[in-house]
Amino acid sequence: MYDPKSLKAHEFIDHQEVLDTLAYAQKNAQDPGLVRSILDKAGERRGLTHREALVLLDCRLDGLNRELYDLARQIKRDFYGQRIVMFAPLYLSNYCVNGCLYCPYHQKNKHIARRRLSADDIVREVTALQDIGHKRLAIESGEHPVYSPLEYILEAIETIYSIKHKNGAIRRVNVNIAATTTDDYRRLKEAGIGTYILFQETYHRESYLRLHPTGPKHDYAWHTEAMDRAMEGGIDDVGLGVLFGLEGHRYELASILMHGEHLEAVHGVGPHTISVPRLREADDINPDEFGHGLSDDVFAKIVAITRVAVPYTGLIVSTRESARSRARVLDLGVSQISGGSRTSVGGYYEPETENTTQFEVSDNRSLDEVIYWLMELGHIPSFCTACYREGRTGDRFMALCKSGKIQNCCHPNALMTLKEYLMDYASPKTATLGDNLIASEINSVPNPKVRNLVARHLAAISQGQRDFRL
Repeated sequence: MYDPKSLKAHEFIDHQEVLDTLAYAQKNAQDPGLVRSILDKAGERRGLTHREALVLLDCRLDGLNRELYDLARQIKRDFYGQRIVMFAPLYLSNYCVNGCLYCPYHQKNKHIARRRLSADDIVREVTALQDIGHKRLAIESGEHPVYSPLEYILEAIETIYSIKHKNGAIRRVNVNIAATTTDDYRRLKEAGIGTYILFQETYHRESYLRLHPTGPKHDYAWHTEAMDRAMEGGIDDVGLGVLFGLEGHRYELASILMHGEHLEAVHGVGPHTISVPRLREADDINPDEFGHGLSDDVFAKIVAITRVAVPYTGLIVSTRESARSRARVLDLGVSQISGGSRTSVGGYYEPETENTTQFEVSDNRSLDEVIYWLMELGHIPSFCTACYREGRTGDRFMALCKSGKIQNCCHPNALMTLKEYLMDYASPKTATLGDNLIASEINSVPNPKVRNLVARHLAAISQGQRDFRL
């Protein structure tokens, strides 16, 4: 029944195809000739199939695994350089009608305080986020027909874009809300969202139904087919994700790559981003009870394989991961991270006096500390939102990325948005390190005309002007 071009979830994520893939990988993963051929194909920067990726995951040949990691690092540098895009989550509401067993927002949880941000609350939260330097948000909300209908989400987006405080402005709002209709996705597109993000949680249908016993999210097909409706509604940047720890990681990696292959086959463009969160402790939630935790070594290998399998797709790691874990996977392919995050409703403006947190954050450092740390590691923190605002989305973005031409925009934009951060928000120590980094990196802009333009823009930023982009 497997058909990547089908619009039916049980056909493009066919259970038997996943099982056959896992069996094939288990049987063939120690064949050095096969693994070598897969690595050679990955080196051509054309991506891998889900079966090829699973062979790499199961491979225990040390020398070839080292080559995998080296290739992941090289592909990351080739397409993303040392840039790391920064964002923050903004929780609007934790009211929810679903019964998800892994989430403290589930309807039956009576321990957690329930809250929804008012328009005034959103202004305070977004102002606080602007005042630490953020330019890109991912809004999050529980699913509830009364407390967080689509109208509420649309009003929140309009409010967020309207807020200007000092030199602050949110230039891109990504949306992570429950699966909805094509018409609703069209309305989100008209509201000016960036990426629509929806985590599958688990692709294993039986586990999915067990983990989502009640509520609209119980409908596996409705949830899994949401990205097709989003694309039909005009949203051409979509973000996939699974919550590692709910089901076997081999099954999940094969499935999420199959989902990406499906989007490419049907819509001509794969996912804009893939997120790789791991299940963390939260109110009423003990990750050990799910029995599918994975080690840091396995997690790092999943990131490396995802990078070589989908070289043009952004990879996201949040503050669920520790600083040590994030440092490791940044090198292997991650291109976006959150910083200074709060996973509670209203947590940026005021101390968390009530328990509204979705999960425990492992990296509690401030945004400034994260920016300094990234630069110390040799990365370039970027607050760029230019592609979205210049219409370089969907297949247009992918065409530029696959040709390598996107580098002519991304590297200069990263330097200019970093300079804005350094001028407006950075501590003296961070500003000094960042200015030295920019002075060094501007020389690596290959086109002399672009290099001179960026130099002029950087000088203008130093004089108080803002929001230059290529």
